[in-house]
Amino acid sequence: MSITPRTVAVLAAVCAAGAVVSARQAAPPPAQQSKAVVMKGRAPVSTSLLKINLPRPAEADLANGMHLMVLEDHRLPQVTFQLIIPGAGGYFDPADTPGLASMTATMMREGTPTKNTQQISEALETMAASVSVNAGMSSAVASVTGSSLTDNFDATFALAADVLLTPTFPQEEFDRYKTRTRTGLTQQRSNPTFLANEMFARVIYGTHPGARVSVTADALDKTTRDALVAFHKAHYVPDHAVLAIAGDITLVQARKLADAKLGAWKKAGTPDPILNDPPALGPSKVYFIARPSSVQSSLWVGTQGISRTSPDYDIVTVMNAVIGGGPTGRLFTDLREEKGYTYGAYSNISALQYRGAWTASMDVRTEVTEPALRDLIAEIARMRDEAVPAKEFADKKRGVVSSFALQLESPSTVLSNYITSRLYKLPADYWDKLPSRIDAVTQAEVQAASKKYLDPARLQIVVVGDASKIADSLKQFGTVETYDTNGKRIGQ
Repeated sequence: MSITPRTVAVLAAVCAAGAVVSARQAAPPPAQQSKAVVMKGRAPVSTSLLKINLPRPAEADLANGMHLMVLEDHRLPQVTFQLIIPGAGGYFDPADTPGLASMTATMMREGTPTKNTQQISEALETMAASVSVNAGMSSAVASVTGSSLTDNFDATFALAADVLLTPTFPQEEFDRYKTRTRTGLTQQRSNPTFLANEMFARVIYGTHPGARVSVTADALDKTTRDALVAFHKAHYVPDHAVLAIAGDITLVQARKLADAKLGAWKKAGTPDPILNDPPALGPSKVYFIARPSSVQSSLWVGTQGISRTSPDYDIVTVMNAVIGGGPTGRLFTDLREEKGYTYGAYSNISALQYRGAWTASMDVRTEVTEPALRDLIAEIARMRDEAVPAKEFADKKRGVVSSFALQLESPSTVLSNYITSRLYKLPADYWDKLPSRIDAVTQAEVQAASKKYLDPARLQIVVVGDASKIADSLKQFGTVETYDTNGKRIGQ
C-alpha cells in the first residue's frame, strides 16, 4: 500500500499502541451483552507494517554549484524555503572566537544597502512573511530560512537574497547586539540547565568544536565588524549549498527565481568542508557545579555516541526510545510516575557529521538527588543487562514509526528529510524504508548496542546543585571534580 502525506496521520494513529478511546458510549443493557465479550476500553492495535512511498522532490544543479530541490504541494497558497550553507556554521569558528559564525548570522538581517533593520522587519510584517539566518554554535552549516503566502513569495525571496548576499553589518546595530548579549551572558550563568549543558559539552567534546554552546564574553569583546565581514565573505559561498523549497511552486518557477535573485552569488571553488570526530573519552567522573542555595539539582548522565551515518543509527534510535525518548520511556515512567522525583526525565541522541552524544537528564528536588541519580544509573544498567520484554519492545518500535509518520503531513518536514539525505549521502529510498528498518531491529541488537554505547566505564555525570546539601553524597558515584558557576575548577 502507498500513502500520501494527506493520509499519513490517519495511518500513524492506527499504528500507535494503546490509544485511549475518548468518545463516551452508553453501555448496552446487561441482558443483551454476551458473556464471552470483555470490554477493554481500548482501540485495536494494527500489527501491519507501515509502507510508504514518499513524493520525491524535483531537483536541479545550478551553475554556481548550488543544488535546488522543490517539493510541490498546492493544497495551500504558501511557500517555505531552506537554504543550507555547509562550512558556515560555528564548527568553523576560530578556536579563540567561539560564536563568530552565530554573530555573523544574527547580524546579516540587521541591514542591507537597500533596507535598514527596521525596514526589513516592516517589509516582512506587511507581507506576513518571515526570513531568518541561523548558525549553531557547533553546527557545520548555516541556514537562511523563510516562508510567505504564494503571492508574496517573489518579494520575500528577493529580500532573503539581499540579506544573504549584501549584508552591511551596521556598526551601530552590532554595538546594540553586544550590549544585549552581555546582559544575556550574565543571566544564563544563573540558569542551572545552561550550566549543566555547558559542562556536559565540555566533558564530552573537550577542545573539539562540538563543545561550543555559547559565545563567550572574551569572544564578544574582541569581535569586530570587520571580522563579521571577513567570515561572511569566506564562508557564505554557494559551492555546496542546498536550496530546498516546498509548497505552492514548481521547479521551473523556483529555478527562474533562484537564477534571478541569486545569479550574483558566484562559485568560490572551496572544497567540501571536512569534519573530525572528538577525541576519545576518559574514564567516568562526576563533574559537580556548586550553585549555592539551589532548590533543585540538575542531573545529566551521558557519553559519546555515534555519527548520523553509523550503521547502528536505527538500533540506537530504538534503544533511546525504550529508555527515555518520550513520556512513555522508562526514565519518565520510573523516575516521574513511580518515584515522583521530577516533572520529567528524558534521554536523547545527537548524531551529526561527527560523533555526537547520548544524554539522559532531569531536574529533581535537592533532597532526592542521591536516590534519583542512583535510579537513573540503574535504568541505564538495566538496558545493558536485560533484554527488553517483547511487548514493550514492539510498542516502542511502533512508537518510533508512528512519530515519523505524523511528521510527514508537513511538506517542509518531508523536504527537510531529503536535505538530510543529501547532506549525509543517504540512499534515495532511505525514508521509504525507515519503517521496515525499525521493524527489523531486534532485542539482541538493542542490548548489544546498550553494552557498547552505554559503557559504565565511560559514562560521565554532571550535577548542578547546592554543595552544602549534596556534595558528599556524590562521592559514591565516582571521582568528583567541583566547579563554580563560571566553570572554574575549585580545589585544585
